[in-house]
Amino acid sequence: MAATATALNLVGVLFLSHAVYSAYEHSLLPSSRLPQPPSSILPASLDPKVNLPLDIILETLFSVFLLCAGVVLSSADLKPIQWRVWAGQLERSKEAREITEVGSGGGNPYQGLEERAGFWDVRGAGREFGKWVGGDAKGKGKAIEA
Repeated sequence: MAATATALNLVGVLFLSHAVYSAYEHSLLPSSRLPQPPSSILPASLDPKVNLPLDIILETLFSVFLLCAGVVLSSADLKPIQWRVWAGQLERSKEAREITEVGSGGGNPYQGLEERAGFWDVRGAGREFGKWVGGDAKGKGKAIEA
């Protein structure tokens, strides 16, 4: 499936680049007919000055369709929407349980919340302060005397 998706993406990019080049070249051609009056609906900056031929429009749409199909075929499998289904798959998968990184297809999705990264550990700071006040910190005497 990966080879098919890569081939679709490659062909889609080739067709799209050809369509863009053709549209650019067509816009440079001198027009022998009189320019069309600007549309009253669109402002002058958005009014198209060049009408593209039908073959360039169809080639562009075809290339976008090929690229969309290639991207969809090359994407990873979707995860289950229901949390209990995902958790059941994770519990049954030994490889997923061995992954500890969050966001790499396994591991604990709440690891960032459980570690509380970026938060100050109040209890740990209190213990360190208690050791410091009590004189346990490497030969330091009591800093506060009653």
